[in-house]
Amino acid sequence: MSQHVFKRAGFLAATVGAAGLLGAGIASAHVTANVYGPQPTKGGYAAIVFRVPSEEKDPITTTKVTVDFKPDYGIGSVRTKPVPGWTAQVTKSKLPAPITKDNGTQVTEAVTAVTWTAQPGSELKATDYQEFSVSFGPLPSNVDQVEFPAHQTYSDGKVVDWNQPTLAGGEEPEHPAPVVKLAAKAADGDAHGTMADTASTTGDTQAAAATSDSTARWLGGAGLLVGAVGLGVGAGATIRARKATAKSGGNS
Repeated sequence: MSQHVFKRAGFLAATVGAAGLLGAGIASAHVTANVYGPQPTKGGYAAIVFRVPSEEKDPITTTKVTVDFKPDYGIGSVRTKPVPGWTAQVTKSKLPAPITKDNGTQVTEAVTAVTWTAQPGSELKATDYQEFSVSFGPLPSNVDQVEFPAHQTYSDGKVVDWNQPTLAGGEEPEHPAPVVKLAAKAADGDAHGTMADTASTTGDTQAAAATSDSTARWLGGAGLLVGAVGLGVGAGATIRARKATAKSGGNS
């Protein structure tokens, strides 16, 4: 096979690889909800980050982002982390019927949206992205995941809705809604058992370390003692040899 054929094959592979990377970049450029820390559990609280890239060409910028909280989730509390150059507003709405949580409390007014608005000069340019952190709860206990439809507003008035559900086993839609999966609620006692196992393991490790340390010290001390004895024996042999040599020389 000639070098020309090898060069063409290499160029084709590089072109396909670049196209694949470009396609992956385009597919991943959407609003997402990311969990930083332990996975939220059903009925518990969550701390997540909404990552928002700006997709329009210059000079169009992202000026506002709104994330919807479904009323039937019954989210009673939301805290936002300050973002320099952006203001956050939490919207609460009265529920048509109270929602009873696992602890017995009834939620009559729930969070239905959080809106971040850019101050002049802080808008997201075409090459920018921003992360908006929130903590909220209690989460619903009757669903396996929670969806947060998002709405991205641009400086030219265009609004992109990220609200399409991703069907199980199906391809990702063009504008998927941010989703966070929920872990099963741990049964009472599981955490205590884990902590006990951890404490036991830690205690065993510390005991083994202490034993190993004591053994090492004992062996070290014994080694010093043997060394000292050996040094004494060697010094005595040297002295006796010198005496023997001196005595032999005197007799001659």
